[in-house]
Amino acid sequence: MMTENVLKVKNLKTYFHTFKGTVKAVDGISFELGKKEILGIVGESGCGKSVTGFSLIRLIEEPGKIVDGDVLFDDKNLIQLSESEMQALRGKKISMIFQDPMTSLNPIFTIEKQMEEVLILHSDLNKTERKNRCLELLGLVGIPNPKSRLKNYPYQLSGGMRQRVIIAIALATRPKLIIADEPTTALDVTIQAQILRLLKKLVKEENCSLILISHDLAVISNMTDRINVMYCGKIVESGKTNEVVHQSLHPYTDGLLKSIPRFSSETEKLDTIRGIVPNMFDLPTGCRFFPRCKFGQEVCQKEEPHLKEIATDRHVACHFPLNGECYE
Repeated sequence: MMTENVLKVKNLKTYFHTFKGTVKAVDGISFELGKKEILGIVGESGCGKSVTGFSLIRLIEEPGKIVDGDVLFDDKNLIQLSESEMQALRGKKISMIFQDPMTSLNPIFTIEKQMEEVLILHSDLNKTERKNRCLELLGLVGIPNPKSRLKNYPYQLSGGMRQRVIIAIALATRPKLIIADEPTTALDVTIQAQILRLLKKLVKEENCSLILISHDLAVISNMTDRINVMYCGKIVESGKTNEVVHQSLHPYTDGLLKSIPRFSSETEKLDTIRGIVPNMFDLPTGCRFFPRCKFGQEVCQKEEPHLKEIATDRHVACHFPLNGECYE
């Protein structure tokens, strides 16, 4: 049975025009997101994953610009909407959870005031109804004694509690889509696990879809239904999470998986991907991963591989896809 699509992205391009040259941060990516689905976008720093998230909700600032593509959501092309139309959508039907809970909340306003602001802008609830909704949301994200917490300022909450408040704000208007950009980066490992479990639970209960952006493939593999692997502004592999993790097809995905530390009875040297991410002002010709690839051949240096479907819901941009290797 086909899954209903909440989001459809076609050939999205976001470039940054600077005095040094043009950075093609997002360079022609396409993907779809189903209802109640969790999609992971993963890659090294600088691969374009966060710019992708900001592009989807049109929060790209100068010198960045969306130069091409379509973002189809709720029967509308977001790229063609006016700024006032986008403002009506942001926070109501699409919410974003930002990276750092320590700076995402305003330090001079109470938690209640910051939660209520979204409801004032995007709902018809009266003051009593707004307060009840705030209490409901804090309970939903697992904050104890929510009535007293509403009167707190951000500095009175731990990092994990702040991130729960941010998630509560994102859920306030029951959005259809949540974009979470590295939502656990600033948190310790125990709190990270709690927040990720909470997000997964809320997606199912609140009937929304989630795009989870992270550099951590281990986190992505445990959280998502499907994965987009990005490198230098492009999607190099995509598919169902279980298939991508257990039978990777692109050498870059293979390298990311092998670099994840594993507990073993024997001492093993940690695998790494050789080299560094190329200068975005001076990208290699042909395949952008070629200088770091163990399997590259002459054609890889000359011709850029395009993302192609090689099985149902499996796509890879590689001239010589791997046969797949099991990572247990």
